[in-house]
Amino acid sequence: MELHGVGVGRGVAVGPVLTMPDPLPEPAEQQHGGDAAAERAKVDEAIAAAAADLTERAGRAEGAGREVIEAAIQMAQDPMLADDIAARIEAGTTGERAVFEAFRSFQEQLTALGGYMAERATDLGDVSQRIIAQLRGVPVPGVPDSPHPFILLARDLAPADTALLDLTKVLGLITRDGGPTSHTAILARAKSIPAIVGVGADAVVAEGTRVVLDAAAGLVTIDPSDELVADAERRIAERAAMADAPITDGALADGTTVPLLANLGSPAEAAGAVELGAEGVGLFRTEFLFLDSATAPSVEAQQEQYTELLKHFPKKKVVVRALDAGADKPLSFLNDAHEENPALGLRGLRALRAKEDILRDQLQALKNAQDATDADLWVMAPMVADADETAYFVELGKSLGLRTVGVMAEVPSLAVVADQVLEIADFVSIGTNDLTQYTLAADRMLGTVASYQDPWHPAVLRLVKLLGDAGAASGKSVGICGEAASDPQLAVVLVGLGATTLSMTPAALADVRAELATVTLEQARARAAAALAAGNAAGARAAAASA
Repeated sequence: MELHGVGVGRGVAVGPVLTMPDPLPEPAEQQHGGDAAAERAKVDEAIAAAAADLTERAGRAEGAGREVIEAAIQMAQDPMLADDIAARIEAGTTGERAVFEAFRSFQEQLTALGGYMAERATDLGDVSQRIIAQLRGVPVPGVPDSPHPFILLARDLAPADTALLDLTKVLGLITRDGGPTSHTAILARAKSIPAIVGVGADAVVAEGTRVVLDAAAGLVTIDPSDELVADAERRIAERAAMADAPITDGALADGTTVPLLANLGSPAEAAGAVELGAEGVGLFRTEFLFLDSATAPSVEAQQEQYTELLKHFPKKKVVVRALDAGADKPLSFLNDAHEENPALGLRGLRALRAKEDILRDQLQALKNAQDATDADLWVMAPMVADADETAYFVELGKSLGLRTVGVMAEVPSLAVVADQVLEIADFVSIGTNDLTQYTLAADRMLGTVASYQDPWHPAVLRLVKLLGDAGAASGKSVGICGEAASDPQLAVVLVGLGATTLSMTPAALADVRAELATVTLEQARARAAAALAAGNAAGARAAAASA
């Protein structure tokens, strides 16, 4: 028997399956005994205990794992949620039910907002479960404990669980839900854990059953033959040997160079990326400087952080994204006005253009950091729609002294006019996460449309080809900085479509480097052509694999 899903990376795992316990059942709709103050006190104590547990977990996590847990802690202590819970208890609802209903209401609101806020809705469910477990005095459903290594099967994994997986025990991950940009997939890449997501809600495997998880094929084989197990173990040994081999620059089998860069969220992540072979930075997210501030950071404060980053990459390319915030990541000093559809609202460059002083300060700080180091700094704007917006940003950046200024391709319209854009911009970087979202009109991480959020879709690939062709015609760089570049098989196709650089989570560099080395440019283009001709994402994957 086999299960099929979306593989994360190229890894292989062999071992027995352990299944994540089901979530706690929904609290009954009932009234408390009349002492609302006592009920509120119990809930306050449970929230504090859940937050303390999450804080302890955050202290043991690193990088992306710590960030998502810290976000969950903030949710657990959100004053609006506390007020909602208190009001429900005052109306007679039990503490458990009040927590459940308040968090469910907040989840629905975030899901309706779409984009970044919709991604947080899944995390809220985990926080709610943790508080209710504290109220019931029962363990929080989580990763099972086992004295032996195992492959974990779950509906999905909460960030607090995934971030602290015991890598000496967890050989691989299988989830029924989720997609290539889910937290499970992102953190599995960051931890180099072989994973297959989205195998289907009905997938059931008996406890202890041996399986072979082949992430490259997106395949789980249940009760595999001895021959298949032996082949899997051979591949695992080969990957282990590869990890000890000297790191080389990204290149195809025919010698065509494909620089492999890192996606980073703070300067603290730079040293680790260099150790894993990053040839530079393809996406530096600057939001960490802004999201926890009541006011925009000063030029000096920003310059200090940018300079620290650039020092890790002497004479190497570092691409920094201007602040990507706005309606779906509201900042009081930028734009926190209510919008009916914030995913299509005043965000990215649109928000920065409306508050140009914030943009000017950021670009000035970047220019100062550029002059203080010998890194090759490139700066790009997010959410750019056309040549007019491109001209605005490029002219502003150049007037302030930045040497290399470009834009991100996340809005389909930019790909359609790519030839016009590349007459102006020094480069284009493709954000495949948002490009997929907007091309297929499917909010990222929204469960009801998760199947659409797949960068393998031929419509997305055709937009990438428009950008790649325009880059080749103009002699300018067209890079990939979305999660798609972390998929080794898709990375080959993207190069075949004209991508000149690939940027990804640092843990994915080794797999992508190894996959690129197996094909020539001609073969990459053949796989790309096959994928473009397919009728859907699954067909594109299959066509590329057989080309």
